[in-house]
Amino acid sequence: MDRKDEKSEAKGKGGNKPFQSDKAEGFLEVERTLNFHLLPKTVKRRVYALKRLQLQSANIEAKFYEEVHELERKYAGLYQPIFDKRRDVVAGAVEPTDEECEWQSDREEEDLAEDLQKKAALEEKQADSAGADDSKGIPEFWLTIFKRVDMLGEMLQEHDEPVLKHLQDITVKFSEPGQPMSFTLEFHFEPNSYFSNTVLAKVYKMKSEPDAADPFSFEGPEIVDCEGCKIDWHKGKDVTVKVVKKKQKHKGRGTVRTVTKEVPQDSFFNFFNPAKASPDGMDEDLDFTLAADFEIGHFFRERVIPRAVLYFTGEALEDDESYEEEDLEEGEEEDLDDEGEEEDEGDFDPTKDPPPAECKQQ
Repeated sequence: MDRKDEKSEAKGKGGNKPFQSDKAEGFLEVERTLNFHLLPKTVKRRVYALKRLQLQSANIEAKFYEEVHELERKYAGLYQPIFDKRRDVVAGAVEPTDEECEWQSDREEEDLAEDLQKKAALEEKQADSAGADDSKGIPEFWLTIFKRVDMLGEMLQEHDEPVLKHLQDITVKFSEPGQPMSFTLEFHFEPNSYFSNTVLAKVYKMKSEPDAADPFSFEGPEIVDCEGCKIDWHKGKDVTVKVVKKKQKHKGRGTVRTVTKEVPQDSFFNFFNPAKASPDGMDEDLDFTLAADFEIGHFFRERVIPRAVLYFTGEALEDDESYEEEDLEEGEEEDLDDEGEEEDEGDFDPTKDPPPAECKQQ
């Protein structure tokens, strides 16, 4: 979660409200403005000086994030050989050595009872023998990740799954030095019967500069636009559309004919045909769609690509869910306590239950 999200979340939870007030928000804003204008002229001059300093600080912060982007680009080059090896193992292009496959799993084995260990060993042996003839790489590695991760699973349709079985790798590339800030997600596919592309790409354009109209709202880089790519579907294989048959009756002759046409349908591959920002920026539904798209782009870049194997095994999901459960439990405790108190009060019957000890008449 970036700084802006953290601050937005805090606001949503009342984290920035030191006290409660019955005054309307609009009235408080007017009151704050009036209070400022009631300040002596000499004090207001000094406040304006502080705001100029704040603007300088925002400009420095923007430069800081630009350098962070350059650092990300530098380290992306160091990560890439590791990700290349991961791709080769997943695709079955290379077979890791015994040494490379060693993994300390004593803790996992200790958690299993002896009989369960025997059962697990038997099932593993059966799985090995079943896949010994044609085992290659890690089948459906990325498709499994899509199915496991809620954010991606919501985009996934049943007709997408056969296509995503051919997905071999997902990579991220950062813009070159001196170029506008951006990052590109690249989805690498093996040759397949669905489309001729070997790579489907999506570019997320970013900016790291205070808005001239509202410079004090700056809290770091933000995605401002994204561009997809054209998918060269083979005939009859486009999963982003479906064929609908419709009967038409001729007005004069009364004859009936059946016509077919293609209509859009939900698909993960619509991800590569993103909505474009409205020039006036007044469409709330479009703004929501773009915000969701940007969030998914960040999720691929910051979590799925660097930690793919942990999403495949489910370990990363457990980490994500533990944070969500902690937040949920904290929010629910107060509600449960309140409900509990109400239930206790409602269950008490003075004609049947004696009063509490401290309330007994003397």
